Amino acid sequence: MKAKVVIIIQARMGSTRLPGKVLKPLSDKPALTHVIDRCKAVPLADEIVIATTIKDEDDVIVQLAQSEGVSVYRGSELDVLSRYYEAARMSRADVIVRITSDCPVLDPELTNDVISAYLEDDSVDYCCNWIDAGFPVGLSAEVFHFDALEKAQLEGHSAYEREHVTPFIHDHTELFKVKVITNVTDYSNYRWTLDTPKDLELISLMYDKLYEPGKIFSWKQGLRLMEEFPEMAFINMDKQS
Repeated sequence: MKAKVVIIIQARMGSTRLPGKVLKPLSDKPALTHVIDRCKAVPLADEIVIATTIKDEDDVIVQLAQSEGVSVYRGSELDVLSRYYEAARMSRADVIVRITSDCPVLDPELTNDVISAYLEDDSVDYCCNWIDAGFPVGLSAEVFHFDALEKAQLEGHSAYEREHVTPFIHDHTELFKVKVITNVTDYSNYRWTLDTPKDLELISLMYDKLYEPGKIFSWKQGLRLMEEFPEMAFINMDKQS
């Protein structure tokens, strides 16, 4: 029987440096809608679930998810690991793809490559493209089996492990086999994630220049844009701004 692959996107309105960042407009849609669209374009994904919190302020995320035809699970704000675990249980996922809602430049083809690399090797417990991988920040995909997530849920006790979902898995290489998809050239100096006002400025500019309604621009188009306008990369070079 084919393993059920479920993309779980963690999303909430609370954010210290950029409140409500997941609903910030990018061209014609909120950032989270673009993330959902990009996840829908991942061929190997069978289902998409938004994992949000039980806080009233996240009702708008539930409404958006429902309008986009994707499932929702509501759980703990701070214990994101338990939220992921329960979302995976709800969707009966065999394989989980962890995506964060602050990545509106997520590349469907690259994400699919990470899933494919995981599925083709039965010995791998966890596969990603972010650990010293050379890709721009904001393209991260993590793929792991439900059994690994369940072990993390039961045995991961530190605040860091509960907040960030996968450290218990990728940090315990004595328990789990980890595989990393790397890029030949290191582009990790590029920051395409949505965490600060300067991040929003850069990503808005990327969308202004590359986005066409109904189409998804690739991360390689983003690279060509950075090469054409190298000054853009300096917009959010200071990660705290």
